[in-house]
Amino acid sequence: MPIDIHVGDTVRMRKPHPCGGTDWQVTRIGADIGLKCLTCGHRVMLTRHDFEKRLKSILQRVDRSQVSP
Repeated sequence: MPIDIHVGDTVRMRKPHPCGGTDWQVTRIGADIGLKCLTCGHRVMLTRHDFEKRLKSILQRVDRSQVSP
């Protein structure tokens, strides 16, 4: 079962980015997950399988009541 993740959520990954950052913002959801590094702004795409394997924790969830469908 896929992890319940939404665009705008802030997540922490297991391994740090080369810039030293471990916190990312989710920018795209689908078969691939788009992420933006909150330290340097670099954007990456991971397959959902790789994302779920590398995810350490969800730091902040976006308020779903304020997001338009």
